[in-house]
Amino acid sequence: MANDERSTTNMKLNILYEDNHLLAVVKPPGILSQADDTLEPDMVTLLKADIKERYSKPGNVFVGLVHRLDRPVGGAMLFAKTSKAASRLSESVRSRSFDKRYLAIVHGSPAQAQGRLRHYLRKDAARNIVTVHHKPVEGAKEALLHYAVAAVQGQYSLVAVELLTGRPHQIRAQMAAIGCPLLYDRKYGAPPIEGQLDIALWSASIGVAHPVSKDWLTIQSAPPSASPWSRFSDEDYALALQILPSGSTE
Repeated sequence: MANDERSTTNMKLNILYEDNHLLAVVKPPGILSQADDTLEPDMVTLLKADIKERYSKPGNVFVGLVHRLDRPVGGAMLFAKTSKAASRLSESVRSRSFDKRYLAIVHGSPAQAQGRLRHYLRKDAARNIVTVHHKPVEGAKEALLHYAVAAVQGQYSLVAVELLTGRPHQIRAQMAAIGCPLLYDRKYGAPPIEGQLDIALWSASIGVAHPVSKDWLTIQSAPPSASPWSRFSDEDYALALQILPSGSTE
């Protein structure tokens, strides 16, 4: 099943891929990846309700969270429908054989058209922000990513990013650290723009070996045509996903 829109609790779920083991959907910006103490809508709860409704399942429904997206980030997310799939996908994440590629619109343009960033990120839970360090410090975790500039329009650049680690706020913090904060990301230094809440970061592609068949599975999600993504063309976005080398490693 692919690109199937369904409504759950007044929110349409765009299903990108589904089989007996996996479920890939588009996470709308502003929705939590999993429940927290705010009790606001989250993807895991929404998907459990959707599966229960579509398949008339009695009792509890299993939906395993494989990776997370920050609340203001939208795009492709992959979930497990069985505990075995969840375990195998989690191992893919740990072994860095889980390919995660993002599109971002940033202020300015990096000094180099493409490169690899290595920082050490320390989370300040009280402020819900991470601080960026160039050398190891106590409490900080190594953060690695590869980026490439796909297009430039005036004062903004479209950047493709491959995550090699999965730290909280990683892309947001690391791009800001090189002087290119994400558009609308006030938390990491972007200039304030009235009325805009969602940052310009989109989960555009996920690649992973299927937990059962072992075939390589690629799931893609194009950003919406509305602002801020309307600043660049469909051709720019297609190029952005092609310019990063496949399977980049350290």
